[in-house]
Amino acid sequence: MKLSDVKNTLKQLETIAFKLPNGEQVPEHFHVTEIGKISKDFIDCGGTVRREEVVNFQFWNAQDYNHRLHPEKLLKIIKLSEEILDMNENLEIEIEYQGQSIEKYGLEFDGKNFLLTTKQTACLAQGNCGIPAQKPKVRLSEINSCTPGSGCC
Repeated sequence: MKLSDVKNTLKQLETIAFKLPNGEQVPEHFHVTEIGKISKDFIDCGGTVRREEVVNFQFWNAQDYNHRLHPEKLLKIIKLSEEILDMNENLEIEIEYQGQSIEKYGLEFDGKNFLLTTKQTACLAQGNCGIPAQKPKVRLSEINSCTPGSGCC
């Protein structure tokens, strides 16, 4: 989900709710402790230089049960971040949330809730890695089997 999508969605909402991939809801009293622009310059395993940029929201579950972030407040925080950090609203959103460790999620919206979506690592240079796209299929009937007493085992 792009920053522009989040802003447009927030304008339509009266309350904000975020759900984790396992269906649990992020507690209503969470805090947005950071909004930032993260730039990553790297070389993939095939030698290609790459650059990625995302807008990062960091959530923190404090024991502040009287706190509830409202859409208009989050929009103000986003606007301030855009101005100060020169953020492009076409950048994808990444959410950091404290789980077993600091976990990173993508973001979607289901019409009612924002959904934190799982992210996966991947090889960006699969054509240069030498790893086949699919494991070759082997028919078990074509494999020489070892029979008892043959000495192969």
